[in-house]
Amino acid sequence: VMDLGFCIVPSLLMWAQARLGINTVQFNIIMQLADFWWDPERKPYPAKKLLSDRIGMSERQIQRQIAELEAAGLVARIGRTRPGRGKTSNEYDLGGLVARLKELEPEFTAVQEENRERRKNVALPKHRRKA
Repeated sequence: VMDLGFCIVPSLLMWAQARLGINTVQFNIIMQLADFWWDPERKPYPAKKLLSDRIGMSERQIQRQIAELEAAGLVARIGRTRPGRGKTSNEYDLGGLVARLKELEPEFTAVQEENRERRKNVALPKHRRKA
């Protein structure tokens, strides 16, 4: 299975899905875009047709969901052209999503640290626990 490839994404993206205000289809689109984002300096540019085939939705539905992600400031579409061929697939900048995750990170880290301290405290004998 791993020979077919894999995509590493930060867990924070999954934990913060509701906080980011993204629905399950939009989350799926972001995951699909992440699968094409191999180099931080080179933005992903899959065709809407490919995204629609992978997700099982029409290209128009994909387009609408991406427009909503763009309106939320999480994704930016950048038109691409090829000499002699004209317009080709869009490039997708996920910088807005990354920036939003960076804003949320301290809050999630604080909760994680709090939970870690609570678990550690519970493991101690009663007379050594912090109040």
